Amino acid sequence: MLIARWIFLLLGVAAIVSFALYIGTGQARYRRFGLVILKWSVIAGLAFFAVLILERLALLV
Repeated sequence: MLIARWIFLLLGVAAIVSFALYIGTGQARYRRFGLVILKWSVIAGLAFFAVLILERLALLV
């Protein structure tokens, strides 16, 4: 659980840095990279919480 939190935190920081670089330089590749990081972070987060929910449901049965 702690590792997942650190991974999401670092991915969030990487996305913020990418967007800051985009604002600072105006190069579209930083914006695109930030959006890719953000998209996959959200997908990974949803998958992580789906596993937690399924685990809880399995304990109820």
